[in-house]
Amino acid sequence: MTTATASLESLRVLHHSDDYIVVDKHWDIRIDSKMWYEKHTVQAQLLHRFPQLADPSTYYGFRFCHQLDFSTSGALCVALNKAAAGRAYRCFKDRSVTKAYLALVRGRVEEETQTLDFPIGKNSSEGKTHMMCTEGTEGCENPKPCQTELTVLEYGLYDGDSVTKVLLQPVTGRTHQLRVHCSAIGHPIVGDFTYSSGADAAPYRMMLHAHLLHIPLDPEPLQVCAGDPFLPATDPKWLPQRSLRTLAATVEALLERRVEEGRKIKEERRERARREEERRTRRREQRIEEESEEQRAQCQEWLREWAGD
Repeated sequence: MTTATASLESLRVLHHSDDYIVVDKHWDIRIDSKMWYEKHTVQAQLLHRFPQLADPSTYYGFRFCHQLDFSTSGALCVALNKAAAGRAYRCFKDRSVTKAYLALVRGRVEEETQTLDFPIGKNSSEGKTHMMCTEGTEGCENPKPCQTELTVLEYGLYDGDSVTKVLLQPVTGRTHQLRVHCSAIGHPIVGDFTYSSGADAAPYRMMLHAHLLHIPLDPEPLQVCAGDPFLPATDPKWLPQRSLRTLAATVEALLERRVEEGRKIKEERRERARREEERRTRRREQRIEEESEEQRAQCQEWLREWAGD
């Protein structure tokens, strides 16, 4: 990842199998577009690099398993067939996918680990209908529960201003969730023009990057890391000053926690299934017992009638 703008040839592939391609989406490119003037999209890059893999039965030629904002870079998964898309969709639907984003945010985030828990809804205010907002703010429509786990990695300066490098894990998946949550705690993402009311326009990009994508596919999970673009070698304006924890160790701990959570969920599902099977068995046994009792009573009635004859 560099400060150079995107081109058709600049597609970076992180993973390629018969079922999936994972690319490192550039920071100034849309995933797809219906507009004729949008020449540079991930869709166009894929068609340029892999024309033989395009599926003409789909609108865009490729099945994107999830979304990234125009100004967000990082790991983006594309399914290469309908069955693979269905498997990935089920994982996203039941929230078993693990995603983690790197971000530079304005100011010094004092609380090193925290859960951002702000319901998010559509902003209906005039001139802001393209934005989301937190519950309780003016114009917020239909807010829904929304959680993000935040972990501080480093403190430093960006172009002389105090910033914090953080790892963000979205527990839910709302539109603009990470951007709105960071803004809600007073630490907007560096370069986020929209959620700084147009004030943060100097950086060359918004500093939000999809670093980790883990999809628990069966039998083999798909796990990809899209590197760290927020390094002084890439952008000299970013000057780290104090490191609290490494990115690798933080991601490893996150994945271990998710594996444990997944194990517990599976155990709970098995236990629920066992209890349900026991209930069904008891109901069957009860029906059989009731039927046997009814049959005995009917048999005795027949015997009495026969004896009477």
